[in-house]
Amino acid sequence: MKKEDLKETLVALDKKHFIHPTSSLKVQQESGAPFIFTKGKGVYLTDIRGRRVLEGMSSLWNVNVGYGRKELAEVARAQMEQLAFTNSFSSMSNEPAIRLAAKLASITPGDLNAVFFTSGGSESNDTAYKLARYYWKIKGKPQKTKIISRKKAYHGVNIGATSATGILPFQEMTDSLAPDFIHVDTFSTDSLRQCIECEGAETVAAFIAEPVQGAGGVNIAPDGYFQEIRKICDEYGILFLADEVITGFGRTGKMFACEHYGVIPDMMLLAKGITSGYIPLGAVIIREKLHQDLIECSEGVLLHGYTYSGHGTSCAVGLKNIEIIERENLVENSRLMGEELLKGFIKLQQDIDIVGEVRALGLIGAVEIINPITDRRFQEPIAPRVSAEAAKRGLIIRTVVFEGMDTLVFSPPLVINKEEVEELISILQESLLAVQNNLLQGGILNGRGSKS
Repeated sequence: MKKEDLKETLVALDKKHFIHPTSSLKVQQESGAPFIFTKGKGVYLTDIRGRRVLEGMSSLWNVNVGYGRKELAEVARAQMEQLAFTNSFSSMSNEPAIRLAAKLASITPGDLNAVFFTSGGSESNDTAYKLARYYWKIKGKPQKTKIISRKKAYHGVNIGATSATGILPFQEMTDSLAPDFIHVDTFSTDSLRQCIECEGAETVAAFIAEPVQGAGGVNIAPDGYFQEIRKICDEYGILFLADEVITGFGRTGKMFACEHYGVIPDMMLLAKGITSGYIPLGAVIIREKLHQDLIECSEGVLLHGYTYSGHGTSCAVGLKNIEIIERENLVENSRLMGEELLKGFIKLQQDIDIVGEVRALGLIGAVEIINPITDRRFQEPIAPRVSAEAAKRGLIIRTVVFEGMDTLVFSPPLVINKEEVEELISILQESLLAVQNNLLQGGILNGRGSKS
């Protein structure tokens, strides 16, 4: 079958049978899949028509070691041939899960020491909420059930994780959110303190935060914020949960983003980069004191677990993935290439009128779009137009356009080199200028062009 005929067949089947996550059902039916990818290598993907694109998002913030890693396929095959899967219920175990748990304990900061495995980030979030509430229950404080999260936070799409998410469109999909979830201002420690005082510390189980908000627009905490958060949680006897699903495993130029701030959470939530997306896996790692309290105070069975908790093949891939990150010094490369990425963003900010605030921490960053005449966002979001132009030119990026934002976000694989960063910036520049020229031609910018 010819490639074009195969594409049309797949598009038709896709429309009929595949409900896509976080996608417009109507657009899917009208336009079909914009790309049907068939292979990847390094920072590039190739689709069924032979088009090659630079993946500026590591798919969903997660392909940290890049595409086409045969080592990961080989270790998965070897583990599957020996023992693909056995459950971890009733204290049964397997060697890859044991070794990965020990490895995570050795590379996470401080005394984070005991691991509960999940299948992904949403499950890690729901697990952490349940463990926090269970912890206080067995400590004789069952009234401590409330989870405080932040506005613009994204924590996943399970019921608990959706309820913790502070992005309204996600919450508005259903009217049946879980109780006892509260949201405070994104970077206001005063807002957190006031919320605790209002609700009563005796009713609050935990505060959860992403060290860098990802889907909320790549929002980077100001100096001192997380240090003060840690103090407040200690002062009021509240657990601090760090959602490092996106930021873990080198994304920010540190192995874990909490290391930028010198704070140790009571629980760290992991997924995505733990296997670089080669196989599903997530984890919650807790501090030694919590682990010992759970052992000493609990009775009977810990009635929480997923079929694939501690999946042997996933854990074997996770171990090899971390080995690659360490062996190839990808955390340092993330820091260095992140500096190059930010330099490129700043140059675009200086040269192009519609570029507003730019920011990056390691290889996670954002470019905001503004109307230079009003110094505010346009009436209609412009970032999706830039993203569409970039896709035409061979670059995949994402947009954040809810709650007053008009933002392009970036998260390329940690293997990216300087030439590839320059390619990303070059395509982004062309795309921004194309959109800006269209705005000029439409009279929206009233004669404004590039900055001079």
